[in-house]
Order: sequence, then C-alpha cells, then structure tokens
Amino acid sequence: MSSVHSLPVQAEPLVLSYMGKGGKIAVEAVANDFGMSKGQLADTAGLSRETVYRTARSNTARTQGRLLEMLEIISRVADWAGGKEQAMAWYRAQPLPAFGGRTAEALVKDGKASAVRDYLDHMAVGGFA
Repeated sequence: MSSVHSLPVQAEPLVLSYMGKGGKIAVEAVANDFGMSKGQLADTAGLSRETVYRTARSNTARTQGRLLEMLEIISRVADWAGGKEQAMAWYRAQPLPAFGGRTAEALVKDGKASAVRDYLDHMAVGGFA
C-alpha cells in the first residue's frame, strides 16, 4: 500500500500580498505594513519622494520595478531573518561582505538587485559570503 504525502502549503509570497487588482504594488500598503511614511519607503527603495505620492508616477514601470526588487529581496530573507520586519532591517542595515560592506538597500538603489538576488541564491545553497 502506498502512502500519500501532503506537501506543506506555502504562504502567499510577500510581494503578492501588496499587489492590488491591477497587478500594481500598493505603495501605501507597503509603507503602512512596514511602519514607514511614503517618504521613508521612497528613500528605502531609492525613489524620489514625489514618485510615491503621485499615483500616476507610483504606477510607472520604473517605480513598480524598484518596489518589486526590494520586496523580492525582503521576501527571500524573511524566513531566516525572523519575519518581514527583521528582513527589512537586514535589507537596510546589514553590510554584505561580498559587496565591500554595502547593504542590500544601497545595492538596489544602484540598480544591482540582481547581484543581491544572486548572492542570496549562492548563500541559500551553502556558499560563503
């Protein structure tokens, strides 16, 4: 007789929890959930403050892409960081040795989110910093 193994149900990815009906990341929801003002969120994502206060600008591909990159990285580290708030603290403040002590936040602001994702993938399979 064969046994049936049930797979654990995965929680909704962090990024999807902030998307509205149109598939756009809701700036206000992200800011509120992380206890930030929209201006602080803009700074954290490397965007101008006025970008997140104007709906038309907050929905542009560039703005949405930057928010997506930030949330994807936070989502990747949330489990081992102890939650999304701790992951945000890591993102903003933890120096990464592989990048000369720069933070994930600084790297994303410089357009290097893919390098951070590659680094996290490397670490996830047992690589060294």
